[in-house]
Amino acid sequence: MAWRSARHRRTATAEPMTLKILVAGGFGVGKTTLVGAVSEIKPLRTEERLTEAGRPVDDLVGVEGKSTTTVAMDFGRITLNDELILYLFGTPGQDRFWFLWDELARGALGAVVLADTRRLPDSFSAIDYFERRGLPFMVAVNCFEGADRYPPEAVREALDLDPQVPVVLCDARVRESARDVLVAVVEHAMRRGVQQREPALP
Repeated sequence: MAWRSARHRRTATAEPMTLKILVAGGFGVGKTTLVGAVSEIKPLRTEERLTEAGRPVDDLVGVEGKSTTTVAMDFGRITLNDELILYLFGTPGQDRFWFLWDELARGALGAVVLADTRRLPDSFSAIDYFERRGLPFMVAVNCFEGADRYPPEAVREALDLDPQVPVVLCDARVRESARDVLVAVVEHAMRRGVQQREPALP
């Protein structure tokens, strides 16, 4: 793995590297669930109950059973190995909380955009945001029960993603599945960083 080879010279007594990863995506796509599934500490959540006042602006199609929403961020931590700790920041999904994204994105190595095949257009805003910032990201399709399953390449085409953007399937409720997503985004971001530092061939 790229990040392992990059760290092999660290001594056993050295402090582990800490990296910041964003978990983004549309409303109700499973960001809070993913952070909670992998966090080794009790995750910080800023959820509030949905109210009648918010119904005109919160699209509940496909997530009619959802009763709460993140209004600031989710925060968790996972130790991938002795040399690497990830701090996870889950972003709020609704457009009216987008003013928080710039602060959350500051200092991040990369991002995971969670997607739901029943509501793929909800992913476009997050994808556009990371493309504009030049922040490495990947798309993880959260396989909800009852949702149609599509191969990653079909999702890539539907979202009009660049070929280098990884697309994987996952279950945000399952720790091992969510952990694999985080390992993948770290490896992708590290590869991007190496490629950007390499001098262009004459």
